[in-house]
Amino acid sequence: MKPEIVGAFASVLLTLAVPAVSREQKSGSEYFDTGAEKMMKSGDATFAIKASQIGVAEVKLGRLAIQKASSSEVRALGQKMVDDHSKANDRLKAAAAKGGMTLPDTMTADDQALYEKLSHLTGAIFDREYARAMAKDHEEDIKEFQREAAKGANPDIRAFAAATLQILQEHLEMARSTERKVSSGGS
Repeated sequence: MKPEIVGAFASVLLTLAVPAVSREQKSGSEYFDTGAEKMMKSGDATFAIKASQIGVAEVKLGRLAIQKASSSEVRALGQKMVDDHSKANDRLKAAAAKGGMTLPDTMTADDQALYEKLSHLTGAIFDREYARAMAKDHEEDIKEFQREAAKGANPDIRAFAAATLQILQEHLEMARSTERKVSSGGS
C-alpha cells in the first residue's frame, strides 16, 4: 500500500476515534479544523482544552457562589471568578482559533460533580466548601499554567498561559484568605 494511502487511512481512523473524557486528559483531535493538527502540538491542545473547561467551570461555580453564598467575601470571590475567567476564556478562544482549534464550552465530569455537590449546600457550609474548592483548584491550575508557559510549543497558547498565571495566583491568595475567614466564622 502506498504511504499516502496508509497515512490517509490512519487520519480517518484517528478522526473517528472517540477519546475518553476526564479532568486530566482529553484528546484534542475533535476540536481541530481540518489540517490544523500541524499548527498546534498535542500538548498545547490538551492544555487549551483543559484550560477552557476549567474556565467554564470557574465561571459557573462563581455564578453559583454569587447566588448562594452567605458571606460577602465568598460572593466577592465568586464575582472575581466570573469576571476574570470570562475574560480569560475569551483570550484563550482567540489564541486557540489562531491555531485552527475550537474549544469546548462545557465543564469536566469532575467539575460538574462539584457543581452538583455545592448546589445542594447552603450557608456557612456552602461558603467553606466553595472557598476550599477554589483554593484547591487554583493550586492545581497554577501548576498546569506554569508548565505550559515554560514548555508550550504554540506561542499564542504559551503567551496566554504566561499572562494568566498572575491572575490565577491572585485567585489562589483570595481563595485561601476567604477560606480562612469563613472557616474561622468571620464574614
